[in-house]
Amino acid sequence: MGRNRFLLITTTLLVVLLLLMMVLLEGDHYMPLSLLILFVIMFPFFARFERKELDSRGIVLIAILAAIAAVSRIPFAVIPSVQPTSFVIIMTAIVFGAETGFLVGAIAALVSNIFLGHGPWTPWQMFSWGMMGLSAGLLKDWLWAKRKLLLLPFGFIWGFLFGWIMNLWYIVGFGENITIGILLAGMASSFYFDLAHAISNLFFLYVFSTRWKTILERFKVKYGLLVTKSVS
Repeated sequence: MGRNRFLLITTTLLVVLLLLMMVLLEGDHYMPLSLLILFVIMFPFFARFERKELDSRGIVLIAILAAIAAVSRIPFAVIPSVQPTSFVIIMTAIVFGAETGFLVGAIAALVSNIFLGHGPWTPWQMFSWGMMGLSAGLLKDWLWAKRKLLLLPFGFIWGFLFGWIMNLWYIVGFGENITIGILLAGMASSFYFDLAHAISNLFFLYVFSTRWKTILERFKVKYGLLVTKSVS
């Protein structure tokens, strides 16, 4: 838990650093710089996963959950920003923890874009959904307290956070002389799409979260899934 919090704090600082460099520096280096920072952020999670002792059932579970999150996005592709992918990632993190939530989120973005199209936005989607899972896992005890009192606002807020993070790839890819005003204008222009994402998160969490949590916890307890030890 302590390492995950450290990674979350480090990630936040790196994103703030990226924003400051985008505003203060000049030139056409925004996209390479942002991709480098995203790689630095995500690498420790995949490296830690490689160092864990997982049985085949745990690995298969992560693959299945990532596949469900990815495939569930495809039928909703015709409705911008409306999809159950975020719901699956949040529920995975609440039951199986922050690291699993991050991995499922990142892999879901990578796999779903095989069908929907890869591009410079893919690493940003991997990061955004990964951080959604990481934060849900770190706050899982709070989010499920008092009959989901905090879970629904969490999903709603992340609908906007996801959109704001995704705005950055477009701005750093196509913007010139980036300023705070341009960043704020990008956030304002995506309000409809971010609101749609937030409301869809609210809907799926309200309707399906209790049943999903029960099912996933049964698998976790019955098969002892994702109870791991780090390799020394």
